[in-house]
Amino acid sequence: MPAFPPVDEQLAVILRGAAHVEVQAELRKKLERSRETGTPLRIKYGIDPTGFDVHLGHTVPLRKLRQFQELGHTAVLIIGTATAAVGDPSGRDKSREGLTTEQIERNAATYLTQIAKVVDVTRAEVRPNGEWFNRFGFADMLKLLGHMTVQRMLERDDFSKRVTAGTPIYLHECLYPLMQGHDSVEIRADVELGGTEQLFNLMVGRDLQRAAGQEPQICLTLPILKGTDGEKKMGKTAGNYIGLNEPARDQFGKTMRIPDELMREWFTLLSDRTPSEIDQILLGKPNEAKKSLGAEIVRFYHGSAGADEVLAEWKKQFEDKGDPEHITEVPILATDVVGGEIAAIKLIVLAKLAESNGEARRKIQEGAFNYGPERVKPTDAKANVPVCDGMVVRLGRKIARVRLG
Repeated sequence: MPAFPPVDEQLAVILRGAAHVEVQAELRKKLERSRETGTPLRIKYGIDPTGFDVHLGHTVPLRKLRQFQELGHTAVLIIGTATAAVGDPSGRDKSREGLTTEQIERNAATYLTQIAKVVDVTRAEVRPNGEWFNRFGFADMLKLLGHMTVQRMLERDDFSKRVTAGTPIYLHECLYPLMQGHDSVEIRADVELGGTEQLFNLMVGRDLQRAAGQEPQICLTLPILKGTDGEKKMGKTAGNYIGLNEPARDQFGKTMRIPDELMREWFTLLSDRTPSEIDQILLGKPNEAKKSLGAEIVRFYHGSAGADEVLAEWKKQFEDKGDPEHITEVPILATDVVGGEIAAIKLIVLAKLAESNGEARRKIQEGAFNYGPERVKPTDAKANVPVCDGMVVRLGRKIARVRLG
């Protein structure tokens, strides 16, 4: 019989970073019964394979799922092969386009590999919800729809806002919370994890379980992680995300550029640091705290060697004023070079250090651009730069090596 930690110890881990628990007293009872009987709780988390990159925002509930695993409970991972075709309307101000069968299958194949970086999938129960929805007939769907009223559906915050704004709500979108709730019935979930915008869907699961004669699941929601811009939720569309498959240097560099006010949230949701440890780290210099955070993220996905390497490169480049060992090479055509020189603005854009001439001009005027081993820093935006094969150019924290061709 599994030996579970004392209930209070489990609750301290489970509730850390949680936004809302419905209902906490019921959770305690489930944990007590689990410990008395030696029966693990079934902890459900569902993810729709909507794109190729699982990012740090996805890992907030995944890390909580891993914590449940470490406490001895069973992780049940739902891959939304059926729900992805509908599209989750949660937190959206317009309809979300569903995916084709081909897109879903392709994405699902990559998702599990990425999720395995956080959750021990070898010990998890992995269930595609197409497993049961593909067997659904018209009568089954009518029965499922009969558990929800239009009035209750319109209680959703995102739907009520769309009604007020006159934005269309399509009937297929109303299927999503019912399908997600039915997943809980199929796998007999004890606890379901999700972001704060998922609470309505999770509560539907409680209703459907009651209707099926099951004990209702606990709904545990977690905060939505803000992206690297510090404003919008982390996501592919906003382009403010850090992917689990990104190289260690990119993960670390992006973390170093987040606003200082994000650090407490990121430490809480993306690390196993205790609140007192986080307080202590944040009492120090912001840049040192951010280095600690970046190294912690890299260590989780690339190991200690990866973290040590990026820290050493950062120190060499920005503290010892050296360049990193691995520098992205950019090809520049010989025809762009006249008399061995090229306009500084043109060089910056061709080296992909800036997206436009205007941005390059501003950066030169700010003194952010330099080139070569002597780190020559032109101050005139109209200046020409002598260029040679292998020369290193730098713009703030961006760096590139020129290859003439």
